[in-house]
Amino acid sequence: MNPIFAGVTEALAGLAASHDLPELPPDDPMPILLSWLAEADASKKYNDPNAMTLATSTPDGTPSARIVLCKAIEIEPPAIVFYTSYEGRKAREIESNPRVACLFHWPHAGRQARIEGAAERTTTDESDAYFASRSLLSRVGAVASRQSTPLESRAELLRRAVGIAREAAAAGRLDRPQSWGGYRISISAVELWSAGQGRLHDRFFWTRDTRAASPGWHAQRLSP
Repeated sequence: MNPIFAGVTEALAGLAASHDLPELPPDDPMPILLSWLAEADASKKYNDPNAMTLATSTPDGTPSARIVLCKAIEIEPPAIVFYTSYEGRKAREIESNPRVACLFHWPHAGRQARIEGAAERTTTDESDAYFASRSLLSRVGAVASRQSTPLESRAELLRRAVGIAREAAAAGRLDRPQSWGGYRISISAVELWSAGQGRLHDRFFWTRDTRAASPGWHAQRLSP
């Protein structure tokens, strides 16, 4: 046998014996998703291991994407939560078309997790509690920013923030504005992707009928 092909054969044998995901997809992808996020956090490779790309679109299908921070992964029912301004572009698009997609990417481990679902606002109590947990500077920034609207200068934004901070200091509190809060994405699909040598990656894809009385997961392995 040509030595080049012999080397490839040996490499493929090694790949068969070693892979990140199990041979068969488990019934529920959420524990793996949680463990991947925990491992990314423990790796200390990222300032924000919970950063994810959030894709939204207008009713006519015009897409947009940006990075947001996932603040909770919920197992049952499966969902993820993030917080933002309710007046920015992403929120306007969610309100008119709640179907969204998210993507986590952890390059240190060669992993991606892709999520699809429908977003709806968290309760006011949840948004209040999370807002109160943020640093004071982050709360001032959230109140000061009129997200996605034209801004004359950075100095204008800073003047607004200083004014809000002074008012909060005088009042002894800074409440969450009604224009800011959370979204919960009810998950209808999850794809877990793990990089392999020679583009022989592992991909599992789960779908879930959120309209069913007792929705369950349907899993399949996908070609890379």
